[in-house]
Amino acid sequence: MEIIFATGNQDKMVEIRQILQGLKLNGEAVEIYSLKEKGIKANIIEDGTTFLENAVIKATQIAKLVPGALVMADDSGLEVDYINKEPGIYSARYMGEDTSYDIKNNNIIERLKGAEGEERSARYVCAIATVLPNGELISSVETMEGRIAKKQCGVNGFGFDPIFLVPPYEVTAAELTEEGKNAISHRGKALRATRKMLEEYYENSNK
Repeated sequence: MEIIFATGNQDKMVEIRQILQGLKLNGEAVEIYSLKEKGIKANIIEDGTTFLENAVIKATQIAKLVPGALVMADDSGLEVDYINKEPGIYSARYMGEDTSYDIKNNNIIERLKGAEGEERSARYVCAIATVLPNGELISSVETMEGRIAKKQCGVNGFGFDPIFLVPPYEVTAAELTEEGKNAISHRGKALRATRKMLEEYYENSNK
């Protein structure tokens, strides 16, 4: 059994494999591959207006290239309430795709200058879309609530993790262990929900 995950982000693939570790469908261990690992090249235009719409766009377009495959895709990002939920669905493209997250994170901190307490509220959002081999679509959307820190802290994780404070720990996502982050993260929740749906689907299909 294989899952093709519609991403080229290797940091994301590490998290995905950790969270879905041990997944079995039809009694078989599942191997998870990125687009690059399967040699799939696609120019996907993410023109949806929500995280879920973009995840569906990615999953369905890749599924068309590999008919009969089990394809998953996610779209995720950071919403900061003080700045009208930016960067939102444009998180990966915020200030340009080639701009370092060190610069992006410092920019967000600067834009929240003067904001205190709950004014700094933010959340990570993750939408997972899965196209089953028969073409059926299942999906899950989950969040992780938090606040924007006043400075970058931590060396774990990636992206906006160094500025995302996680209550009740009062440390950033970049200061959590991989296991600790995956247990409470938006992606962890969404992938575990998807895992449950997949297991139930394959169990019912064999009855």
